[in-house]
Amino acid sequence: MKKTAQQMVEEAMALVRTCTLDEALALHGREDVQFIDLRDIRELEREGTIPGAYNTPRGMLEFWADPESPYHKPVFAQGKQLVLFCAAGWRSALATKTLLEMGFDNVAHVDGGFKAWKEGGGPVAPLPPKR
Repeated sequence: MKKTAQQMVEEAMALVRTCTLDEALALHGREDVQFIDLRDIRELEREGTIPGAYNTPRGMLEFWADPESPYHKPVFAQGKQLVLFCAAGWRSALATKTLLEMGFDNVAHVDGGFKAWKEGGGPVAPLPPKR
C-alpha cells in the first residue's frame, strides 16, 4: 500500500480548516452557514443529527456538489459557508479537502465530529421521518 487511510486523513487535516466545538456551536443556526452531515443513514437513524444539517452520504459528495453533475443538489450552490461533520472527524476532513480541490473556498469541518458535538452539549435532532 502506498498510502494508508490514516496518512490521507493526516494530510487532509494539515490542509483544511477545522472548527473547534465552540466555533461550530457559534456557527450553528446562522443564515450564512450550512452544516453537512456525511454520516451513513444508519448512523443518523441511530444517533440523530445536528438540527438543520443536510445529509450527504460521503459517497455522493462530489456528485451532489458539482453543478455540472446530473446529481447536483442546490444546497451546495447557495454561497453559504459549509461545515462538514461525520462521526469523529476523519471522513469530514477528507471530504473538506475534496471540496477545496473542487474549488469551494468557504468550507470547514468539525473537530471530533458528531461525537464531540453531542458530548459537548450541542443540540441533536432525531432524523426526520421519511416522506
